[in-house]
Amino acid sequence: MQSLIRRVKPSKTLKSDPAPSRWAWRMQRLMLTPTFLFGLRVGVPFSLALVAGTIYLADDARRGQLTETYAELRDSIEQRPEFMVKLMAIDGVGAELAADVRAAVPVDFPTSSFDLDLPGMRIAIMELPGVKQASLRVKPGGVLHVEVQPRVAVAVWRSEDSLALIDAEGTFIGELEHRTDRPDLPLVAGDQANVSVTEALDLLRVASPLGDRLRGFVRMGGRRWDVVLDREQRILLPEKGAIQALERVIALEGAQEVLTRDVARVDMRLAQRPTVQMNKEATQEWWRIRQISGQ
Repeated sequence: MQSLIRRVKPSKTLKSDPAPSRWAWRMQRLMLTPTFLFGLRVGVPFSLALVAGTIYLADDARRGQLTETYAELRDSIEQRPEFMVKLMAIDGVGAELAADVRAAVPVDFPTSSFDLDLPGMRIAIMELPGVKQASLRVKPGGVLHVEVQPRVAVAVWRSEDSLALIDAEGTFIGELEHRTDRPDLPLVAGDQANVSVTEALDLLRVASPLGDRLRGFVRMGGRRWDVVLDREQRILLPEKGAIQALERVIALEGAQEVLTRDVARVDMRLAQRPTVQMNKEATQEWWRIRQISGQ
C-alpha cells in the first residue's frame, strides 16, 4: 500500500499565459498611433466643447446676452481717452484747399479712432481736383494728421466755355473767373490743349526772348501749336519739330526783326519752305509803292 502511494506523483499546476489577447494587443497598438493620440488630446475635448457650446447657444436669450456683453466690452475699450481723436490738422495746403478737405471728410470730434475709416477718407480727399497725394494717420494726443500734396498750376486753359487752371500733367485743378487773376501763368487754348501742356511749356521757354509780346498758345486740330503774339501776329508751328521751328523764328527775329515788321503770319509748317504773310495794310502799301515805281 505504501509503495502504491509513493508511485503516485502530484499533478502540475497550470500557469496563466502572460501574452495579451489579440484585442488587447490591437488596442495597445492603436494607443501608440499619433493620429489616435491627437484625437484623444484635441479632438475629443474640442468635440465636447463644441457640443456644450451649441447646447448653450441654442437659447436666444443667452445669445442676446453674450452679444450685448461683447458690445459693451468693445465700447468700453474704444471709448477710452487714449483712443479718442479730438481734432484734425491739415498740412501742405492753403486755407481754401484745407476747407475743401474738411468738407470732403466731415468728422464730428471727439470720436474714437476705431470709428475712423482712414482708407475711405483718403480716397475722398484724393478725389478733390487740387489734391495730388494725401496721407492720413492718427498721432498721439488725439490728432488726425492729414498731409496733402497739392497740384501746382502751370498754365491757364481756355476751353470753349470757361477758364481753368491745369497742372503739368494737364489735370484740372479749378476754374478761373478772369484771365487777369493769374497773369503769371501762360495761356493755352484749343481742343486737347491740356493734354499737350508739357510741350507748350517747352515752347514757352524757347519763346522767352519775346517777352511781353507773347499772348499764349493755341492747339490746332489737336495736332500742332500756334504761337499767338500781340498785334494779332501768329507763328504757325509744324506737328513735329515745333521747338526747332520756333527757335528758327526767334533767331530770325534777333537777326532781321521779322516779327517787328508788319507781319501777320509766320508759317513754319513746311520746314523746307517757311513763308511770311504780311498784314492787309502792309500788303496794300506794298502794291501802291510798286504801282508808283512802275509808272
